Amino acid sequence: MSAEREEILAQLAAHGRFLASLGSVGVSFPKAGPALPPVAAPAVTAAPAVTPGGTAVTTPVVAAARPPAGAEPAASLESIRETIGDCRRCGLHTGRKTIVFGQGNPNAELMFVGEAPGADEDEQGLAFVGRAGQLLTDIIQKGLRMERKDVFIGNVIKCRPPQNRNPEPDEIIACQPFLEAQIRAIRPRVLVGLGKFSAHWLLKTAEPITKLRGRLGEYEGIAVMPTYHPAYLLRNPSAKKDVWADMKVVLQLLGRPVPE
Repeated sequence: MSAEREEILAQLAAHGRFLASLGSVGVSFPKAGPALPPVAAPAVTAAPAVTPGGTAVTTPVVAAARPPAGAEPAASLESIRETIGDCRRCGLHTGRKTIVFGQGNPNAELMFVGEAPGADEDEQGLAFVGRAGQLLTDIIQKGLRMERKDVFIGNVIKCRPPQNRNPEPDEIIACQPFLEAQIRAIRPRVLVGLGKFSAHWLLKTAEPITKLRGRLGEYEGIAVMPTYHPAYLLRNPSAKKDVWADMKVVLQLLGRPVPE
């Protein structure tokens, strides 16, 4: 068995343990079902989709509706940040400089979810401000033709792991309630999962990002588009065309014009 294959299997096993551990702390997975909520807008095109269990289906790409508010008012972003406080819920607090809460429009129709802060983010306390953040800004402004301030950008975990290593399951679980609360407070029409950890978190699957990207799913009734992380694009520029294809679907979901 090649070293690359062993690494992939090890990563999948680790994510399998992570998914199993969510049940032990009371996190329930959504039942498999239609990838997108029913909406009145006419179908534009069709795209492969993935249910939370990872099953591929074919779903019309339609303008996504903003999910309805829950029976109880969602917490505000300000109150969520106050609840986090000077967080010491996992070991990452010992090495971080700042908590990276995320930033953007609290009423955004589009929300990006990355994996974890890097060195620049840890220094400034803002999500996606390094080289990968600059590329994400280009995707938003040049590709989607939106202003960065009009979307919301956050991460699965809010503190930088040492040497930018992958997040550990206990770290993801410690941050999970806060990302859940942020999504419920913002109620975006579309969530974009940047990279495998975000895609796995949103879709509750350990399927590789190479298989998940471009396949629509849903999280609590919100359309989810998993795609490659901007840091991956810096290493593999040829994959930009795949991300652009994904962003065209995001534009359709938002009911916006799709550039040629």
